Amino acid sequence: MFLTKLWAQLPAGRFALLLVFFILLASFFSVLISRDLQSLLLGHEPQYSSICVKDVNSLGNALEHRVKPLRVYMYDLPEKFNFGMLKHGRTARTPLLDQEFPPWPSGLGTRKQHSVEYWMMLYLLDTSNRQKTAIRVHDPKYADVFFVPFFSSLSFNTRGRRTLDPDTDGDHRLQIEILEFLHNSSWWQQSGGQDHILVMHHPNSLRYIREDLNSTTFIVADFGRYSQRVARLRKDVVAPYMHVVDTYVDDNFEDPFEARKILLFFRGTIRRKDDGIVRIKLAKLLENHSKVVYVNSTAKHGGIKQANSGMRRSRFCLIPAGDTPSSCRLFDAIVSHCVPVIVSDKLELPYETELNYEDFCLIFSADEALTPGHMIEILENFSKQRWLNMWKNLKLVSHHFEYQHPSLRDDATDMIWKQIQQKLPAIRLAKHRLRRLKIPDWWHW
Repeated sequence: MFLTKLWAQLPAGRFALLLVFFILLASFFSVLISRDLQSLLLGHEPQYSSICVKDVNSLGNALEHRVKPLRVYMYDLPEKFNFGMLKHGRTARTPLLDQEFPPWPSGLGTRKQHSVEYWMMLYLLDTSNRQKTAIRVHDPKYADVFFVPFFSSLSFNTRGRRTLDPDTDGDHRLQIEILEFLHNSSWWQQSGGQDHILVMHHPNSLRYIREDLNSTTFIVADFGRYSQRVARLRKDVVAPYMHVVDTYVDDNFEDPFEARKILLFFRGTIRRKDDGIVRIKLAKLLENHSKVVYVNSTAKHGGIKQANSGMRRSRFCLIPAGDTPSSCRLFDAIVSHCVPVIVSDKLELPYETELNYEDFCLIFSADEALTPGHMIEILENFSKQRWLNMWKNLKLVSHHFEYQHPSLRDDATDMIWKQIQQKLPAIRLAKHRLRRLKIPDWWHW
């Protein structure tokens, strides 16, 4: 009755305005719910699920979930370039089927620290429907980037480590085959390799051809042995080592600060090349300190097990530079919840667009660390509450450094693909410029 009277009393002009208002309001709400409504009607989840934002801090995560996944085309290479290296006695020439892949052999020991290439390939082979940062596409026309599944670090470790003669170096032969394959690829030719991804995590991997492939995005441990013509932070991605100690899953002491009796811990090879000279100098500086464990050791003869135990009993773990600026020891310390004390002047760190390492690490220059008494005084006077905050932060971030299959959201492999995704605008810019330029490019991308 009320609506009937209202209808009769409304002038034509006001009625028209009211009608327009309701149409606009209906349109607004239809935009908000159309995707989820369509999903309900069709009986499946939306491609990019909506998220209920409970607080302001959740807004970034909500937006992140709506980002389109990175589309990756993975070349079908014969398995001698990848999984075949893990299968003794097999030299198969056919590409590997998605459902057939071997586990990483426990017998390879510390070689697993450079196994990034293995986990990145497994990530793309995973056909589950869970939400992923990167998805595999089988038609290269739809790819954002191209992944080359060559286990370059494992190839060096198993075929190239004991020889410097290219004619007898099996690793060299594989590298030349990869180079020829890529240069003959129409997709490589179209972009000059700008949109291609190659893992070069061991500092000696791809040593024969890296100059010829320097337009690609390399996945590296650091930049210690490469010229800026080959690798640089602007175009490449720093990936963490796979830790070799066990993750500390039951670190639930009521008072972890008091439970850890060792102030500063280091166990490893003291004599190293290049920047690793700092290890010898630190040994002389710290050798007689009662609260410091500084032991020369290798990964053999129980060295990893002893390092595992020592890190769990220590408040701080010393991370000096080795032959190159980076070290697997950093990631061993993180998953042991032992606050890393980094002494490496030219170290680049993984995921720095996402993580602030000062929240869970202490960083000293070599000069600061070698100033007698300076570093130890800071560690001895470090407040319990500040250490506990860092310890809690280590527990919060340690999952970012776990390689596993199937991969989980924001674990090590997922974070690497996220870093590649962040490079995509620069990759597209370089690729588009290459296509239009009539003279050699004057910029180094």
